Amino acid sequence: MSFSSPTNAIPNNVRQVALAILHQNGHFLMQLRDNIPTIIYPDRWGFFGGHLEPEETPEMGVKREVLEEINYQLSNPILFCRYDDEVAVRYIFHAPLTVPIEALTLQEGADLELVSPDAIRKGECYSKKLGAVRPLGQIHQEILLNFI
Repeated sequence: MSFSSPTNAIPNNVRQVALAILHQNGHFLMQLRDNIPTIIYPDRWGFFGGHLEPEETPEMGVKREVLEEINYQLSNPILFCRYDDEVAVRYIFHAPLTVPIEALTLQEGADLELVSPDAIRKGECYSKKLGAVRPLGQIHQEILLNFI
């Protein structure tokens, strides 16, 4: 994986995704992905966001995905960086979460949580819904550690 400038060329065979680092009071909103073996990072904590639609800019994509996944209107997301690897080109945006977590409607994934920097460093977070600890996706942990 490499940290890239947002202007580096994108190979044709690599999918593009836009992801959101949403932060509130020093914690970071994360999604516990469903435990479905056919998805990437199953049963792991990751960011909200997803694949870009054709002709969609990364900013448009992150706004659409966050609205679809937690019914949150993301305004003015700031591009943090772009992470490239053989799996995807990831546009990472950040923005404050301006509502209480209880105001969000989880529409995709098993759980959501505001994760502390200590939990991020440790690489795991407790899911209240599952009553169990689950690991962070490795790439998500790496990106957050760079962000912090």
